[in-house]
Amino acid sequence: MVREELFRLKFPIGEFTKPEHISDHEISQWIAHIESFPSKVKELTDDLTVNQLNWKYRPEGWTIKQVVHHCADSHMNSLIRFKLALTEDTPTIKPYYEDRWANLVDGNDNNLEDTLYLLKGLHAKLTTLLRNLSPSDLLKEFVHPEHGKHFRLDETIGVYAWHCNHHLAHIKQALEYKGQFNKTT
Repeated sequence: MVREELFRLKFPIGEFTKPEHISDHEISQWIAHIESFPSKVKELTDDLTVNQLNWKYRPEGWTIKQVVHHCADSHMNSLIRFKLALTEDTPTIKPYYEDRWANLVDGNDNNLEDTLYLLKGLHAKLTTLLRNLSPSDLLKEFVHPEHGKHFRLDETIGVYAWHCNHHLAHIKQALEYKGQFNKTT
């Protein structure tokens, strides 16, 4: 597979690009994406067989079930990052090894029910928090040591909205390719 095709499979909606100016309208749209994510994941995965849950979205990629479990893990960390930034002075957050977490037993569970419940509650809680941020709250920051930079909360809302849509696209892609990337040749 050519490099451009692998990039497209890895980033089907492209990479997140921070707007030069983040408007209130944009933030509202991003929060709406975050809020609707659990129901969209449930809709896409509700009737899948175990075989389908094990389809990969790209070569060397995760399975559908790993993507869903990863989103719960990632978005739990997201909520914590927001709360740290809101309650501490520019905290340094703790990164985690997403790939290792995806290979743990709960990241490979064929039953998505608990993870879907978790996503629903987590996103309801996160949405409540995000909808109530003041303009000064949106300017608060945390430091991500892995990237060596500060992230403002307004930008972080955009990152997680993108993250939701990025992984929805992965699930759709895995379904479109119907297990093609699981085959070894």
